[in-house]
Amino acid sequence: MSGPISRIAQAVSEGKSSPTKTVTRALQNIESSNPTLNYMAQHCPEAALEAAANHSAIGPLAGVPVLVKDLEQVIGLPTRKGSLALSDAPPEKVDGTVVARLKAAGAIVVGKTTLPEFAIEGYTANRATGVTHNPWNLELSPGGSSGGSAAAISAGAVPIATATDGGGSIRIPAAFCGLVGLKPSNGVIGRWPTQDWIDFSTEGPFATTVSDLRLLMSVIAGAANGDPIGEVGMRPQDYLNFQNQTPTKIYAATRTSDFGDLPAELEQVFRGAVAELSDQLNQQVTWIEPGSLFGTADPDLDWFTTATAEHLVSLGRDWVVENFDLLHPASQEFFTQGMNADLDEYLEARRRRFEYVRVMDELLAGDAILLTPTVAEIGWFADGRLSPDSPAALSPPESYSTALQNITGHPAISLPLPVMSSGLPGALQITAGRYREDLLLDMAQNWERTNPWQLNATGYEAFDAFLD
Repeated sequence: MSGPISRIAQAVSEGKSSPTKTVTRALQNIESSNPTLNYMAQHCPEAALEAAANHSAIGPLAGVPVLVKDLEQVIGLPTRKGSLALSDAPPEKVDGTVVARLKAAGAIVVGKTTLPEFAIEGYTANRATGVTHNPWNLELSPGGSSGGSAAAISAGAVPIATATDGGGSIRIPAAFCGLVGLKPSNGVIGRWPTQDWIDFSTEGPFATTVSDLRLLMSVIAGAANGDPIGEVGMRPQDYLNFQNQTPTKIYAATRTSDFGDLPAELEQVFRGAVAELSDQLNQQVTWIEPGSLFGTADPDLDWFTTATAEHLVSLGRDWVVENFDLLHPASQEFFTQGMNADLDEYLEARRRRFEYVRVMDELLAGDAILLTPTVAEIGWFADGRLSPDSPAALSPPESYSTALQNITGHPAISLPLPVMSSGLPGALQITAGRYREDLLLDMAQNWERTNPWQLNATGYEAFDAFLD
C-alpha cells in the first residue's frame, strides 16, 4: 500500500501538484488544528513558502512538508528544546543530519513541534508552549517526547514530522496516536551535531503506513562523521523492498520488568495480537515471565539512574542550577535525581548494561523476535497524570515498555492495535536483533496487510487533501 508521503512527492514530481500548493495546504492545516491540539513550537510560514517557490520539484520527498521536533537543528530557527531557559536561543547556522537529509530529498520545513522540556518525559507539556493534546482524545496526551510530531501527523497536518527516541520517545507517541514508529538500532541513523544521551538516543521515523516508513528510512539512515556511536562505512540495508522475512522464534512478555499486571483491557488486546501473529506465522510463542530475563537487575530503573545523571551533565550542572526556577516541575524533579545520583550507583548501572546487551543478543539470535505492549497503560492525561488524583510529575518507569531497547541498542517497532475504551489505539511492540530493521519492516508490512489501521485520528482530514 502506497503511503501519503510517496503519493504527494509523486504528484509534485509529475507536475500534478506543486511545492507551493503542498506547503500552503500544510500551513492551512496547522492554522486549523493547532489551536486545539497545540503541537506547534515555532512557525516559519514565510521561509517555508519561499523555499517552496524556489523548489526544484525533484527528489523522493519532492515538495513534502515536514515539521521538525524542536530538539533538532534547522537553519534559521532557534533550538529551544521546550524550555523557557532557552527562549533566547539564537537561530541555528547548520541543519542537523536528519533535517539536512530530508531537505536534500526534497522535503520542505514548515515549522517545529512541541516536546516535553529537554525530551525527558513521556507526555508533551512544558512551560514555554503549554500542553499538547492527543487528536484521538483531547483530554489525553499524545505521549512523549515526540508528542507534538505524532499529534501533527495523526491530525493530518503534515505527512512527515521528525522524532527522536532516548527511552521510547518515538514508540510511545506512535502507540498513542495510531502511527507506526521505528526506533532503529543505535548508530544506524547518524547524528551531528550530537544530541543528549549520546549512546541511548537515536533519531527515527513515524509514518501512517509501512511503505512510507520504508521510504523515510531510505532517506535518513546512514552514519555521520562526528557521531560517536555511528559506524561510518556500515553497509546500508535495503529498507525499500519487501522480502517477506519471518522470525525463526517468537517470544512474548506482558512486561520485561516485574512492575505488576497490565490493565485488563490492554492485556486482552495484546494477547489477542500475539495469538493472531502466532496463527499467521504458524509458530508457537514462548512466554517470558516479567522480570525473569535479567535476574535481580532492572534495566528500566538503570535507564533512569543513567539518564538523569547524563542529561544533567550534558546540559551542565551549573547551568541547570542557575536556571532551575525556569524549568518545568517534572524537569526539576528529573535533574534533582541526577544531582543526588551516587557515583557508584551510576557506574554499576552502566556496568549492568553489558549484561542486558548479552541477554538480548542471545535471546534474539537467529532472527528471533520479542513481542511486548509498547506502553503499559491505555493512556494518560495530557498533563502527565495517570489518574485524576495523581500528580503531574515525573512519569514512572513502570508506565513504559521501551527503555530496554535504548540501553541495549536493539531496534523496535510499534504497530497499531484496536482502539480501546480510552479512545486511543493499543500498540504492539516488536523487538529484533541488532541491525535487523529489515525484519521488523517486513513483519510490519504483513501486519498492516491483515490488520489495516486508519491513517488519521477520527474527525481529521485524510492526507488526500494535499493532492486536491
